[in-house]
Amino acid sequence: MTTARRFSTALRDYAREKIERLGSAEIVVGIPAYLCDDSIVNVIKTIRKGLDTHFHGAKALIMVSDGGSTDDTRDAAMAYDVKSFNIEKIITIYRGLPGKGSAIRAIFEAAVFLKPKAIALFDSDLVSITPLWIKNILDPVMNGYDFVAPDYIRYKFDATITNSIAYNLTRALYGRRIRQPIGGDFGVSPRLAKYYLDQEDVWETDVARFGIDIWMTTTAIVGGFDICQARLGVKVHGEKDPAADLGPMYRQVVGTSFRLMEMYQDFWKKVKGSRDIPSLGEYPLEEPAPFDINQDDLVEYFQTGYFNFNGVWRQILEEKDMAVYEGLVNSTSRDFFLPIDTWVRTVYRCAAAFHSTPRQRMKVLNTMIPLYYARVASLVNELKDRDGPLAEELFQEQAGVFEDMKGYLLDIWQ
Repeated sequence: MTTARRFSTALRDYAREKIERLGSAEIVVGIPAYLCDDSIVNVIKTIRKGLDTHFHGAKALIMVSDGGSTDDTRDAAMAYDVKSFNIEKIITIYRGLPGKGSAIRAIFEAAVFLKPKAIALFDSDLVSITPLWIKNILDPVMNGYDFVAPDYIRYKFDATITNSIAYNLTRALYGRRIRQPIGGDFGVSPRLAKYYLDQEDVWETDVARFGIDIWMTTTAIVGGFDICQARLGVKVHGEKDPAADLGPMYRQVVGTSFRLMEMYQDFWKKVKGSRDIPSLGEYPLEEPAPFDINQDDLVEYFQTGYFNFNGVWRQILEEKDMAVYEGLVNSTSRDFFLPIDTWVRTVYRCAAAFHSTPRQRMKVLNTMIPLYYARVASLVNELKDRDGPLAEELFQEQAGVFEDMKGYLLDIWQ
């Protein structure tokens, strides 16, 4: 992980002074923000309504931790008046490495000083947030849980990184079936927030730029904290076409996941099997809106990647799996299919290569992206005739294959 200038705090002086004047709060709600002037007011307004409705009278702080947005994000957030005697609002630019992790560090620092009963984090670009989200995220923390992960209903082609890698690795490696380990909307106890802040070296690494969600989830598991999930219904925040703009996010999430495998290898090597995590709270049943995915672009990206990177792939993958990818080079979108066991071995062998060749880590991640696109292109065909529940059955079956093949990873890890 790269390091840069060290900051002893992510809070700027004016934010610290306002927090000190506030003195205490029962609830802290943080919003990491960047270039979201079209959505930030709705998020703040909904949080305020949720606090008024479900935690009426509780002294609360809503804190927008901004990454130096060059649009009107901060102006819009400042202009909105919460009009409440018990709810305060702070809008601040955090200090430190640019990224969501530094934004969350500032929120945690404020919370640790204010000593609340519960902390919540919500993405700034949410469209589907409702007042019930605030209740369902905060209630479990109020009742003794340390970490609350979101439990969304998502369209079958949404969250492809979660469904192809993040959920599978979290379940297989760490033994917890946390369905949305990179969801972005979390509940955190003050005890856990302090534990996160105590991992001082992490805040000067790429986790501060990105990868913060999977780091928080994994660290809560390894640290032995009490974990649950909160039902939140459908999440809408502007879907992303994997063929168009998920490459950078892939590097961030998968790169952090592979680094965490090194950091916590003594833990996950001992884990066998997995267990469910309770999902708490009631939420109205909803159907997520469908959207199109450009399968032809995914296939083309993979096939171009094959001609550019197949020499690297041959150094990492087994011959039988290379033969599968070779067979897909001339496939059309309609008959494109990547077996799940080939994909599991691909992920595990790339993780092992990332581990064993520190100087080649970016090459491993970059050359893995076309393979990920091949997996998503295959999923489009596998999910074509499945509705939401049947799609979820497939995702669970495939996560089970990651779990069943963990011995393969243990064999190749060193």
